[in-house]
Amino acid sequence: MEHDVIDTLISPEGQLEVLSKAEVNKLLDTSQGGLYNVFRNCALAVLNCGSTIDDGKELLERFESFSISIVQRERGIKLDIKGAPASAFVDGKMIKGIHEQLFAVLRDIVFVSNEVTNSDKFDMARTEDVTDAVFHILRNAGVLKPMLNPNLVVCWGGHSINRAEYNYSKEVGYQMGLRELDICTGCGPGAMKGPMKGATIGHAKQRLTNGRYLGITEPGIIAAESPNPIVNQLVIMPDIEKRLEAFVRAGHGIVVFPGGAGTAEEILYILGILLHPDNAELPFPLIFTGPETSREYFVQINNFIHATLGPEAQERYKIIIDDPEAVAREMQAGIKAVREYRKTRSDAYYFNWGLKIDREFQKPFAPTHENMRNLSLHKDQEVHLLAANLRRAFSGVVAGNVKNEGIRAIEQHGHFEIHGDKAIMGPMDALLTSFVEQSRMKLPGKAYEPCYRVIQ
Repeated sequence: MEHDVIDTLISPEGQLEVLSKAEVNKLLDTSQGGLYNVFRNCALAVLNCGSTIDDGKELLERFESFSISIVQRERGIKLDIKGAPASAFVDGKMIKGIHEQLFAVLRDIVFVSNEVTNSDKFDMARTEDVTDAVFHILRNAGVLKPMLNPNLVVCWGGHSINRAEYNYSKEVGYQMGLRELDICTGCGPGAMKGPMKGATIGHAKQRLTNGRYLGITEPGIIAAESPNPIVNQLVIMPDIEKRLEAFVRAGHGIVVFPGGAGTAEEILYILGILLHPDNAELPFPLIFTGPETSREYFVQINNFIHATLGPEAQERYKIIIDDPEAVAREMQAGIKAVREYRKTRSDAYYFNWGLKIDREFQKPFAPTHENMRNLSLHKDQEVHLLAANLRRAFSGVVAGNVKNEGIRAIEQHGHFEIHGDKAIMGPMDALLTSFVEQSRMKLPGKAYEPCYRVIQ
């Protein structure tokens, strides 16, 4: 099937460091060691903004002829783009927000490769160095704002949500925008777009012209969750673990909307961190919310957390159903407590250095069939470590659902097998089954074929 495509040549807007010949060669290197493939795939995802594809493999196949190359000129660089999705253009001219996001991709891919991955500045086996790397990537992207009072709310939730849930997430964003709170999400559609869209109206009514709509993603997920056009700061972290750490270090509180396996992964991540004994006194507002029609979803999540992590985990969040104003007020009060806490300790407002993150939450998890089979899913371990392993299980399901590599691994080797204690596998199977029944695994209109098998 033919898809409308456009060729174009564009210059960077704003400040982008001039690239050296070595950096350009690395980007244009199509061998496995080079950056070209990851740059091309992320650039295509950004250009595919507003699309209804949530399948990384399908996107890459649909625009197989897409190419992007850097042309070096004496006065800087240009991007030569061929076969770009026509939806990124209006009357033949690239939409400005997409234009900006394209150079954010270039900035992060080059910086992460040169300054983090292939640098001896950071020892990724050390917890402190991983946090330091996350800090450097965010600082380089201009995300950390030292002169601002805490006001950044991270919103998590599914890319595949129904219209009622989407409208509700928008209303919550609107109420937070009226209270001059900024929004950070995973940058995609659904519950990642709704709060940003609502906040833009709230900010406009308060005559705020510098509202922040921060989108944090990573190369494996960006194709399935193309950045929505409201994002005015896009950051691409090197992997899912550093993406999650960026959320909890940069944000001052979290609102969780309904979602699927990816949202369950995020919930387990933040609960696992908050359950670490060193974080017992640390204020961190965490609210689960949705419209009345989503009540059952949160009952299932709450039951799953009770069955696996216990009542201590349940004390770290509040569930508010069908009341956007209450969510915004609760978050505002929670962030005020965060400000007071950090003020008394002279902690930075813009980066949560005080949050203790266990090494188990930082180690990149490759969801191979073997790694999924060998996950330690039993209660004979500290509760925050069980949360870390449960997060990995849901991370594998996300990979098998939407990530290019995960989808190909499932096609080649069949289902992921998830083993563990019956007391954990039963609730996990029930939760995943409810996600399938509620169409939370794929965008509406697509039949979902499970990529996993829970073995009790």
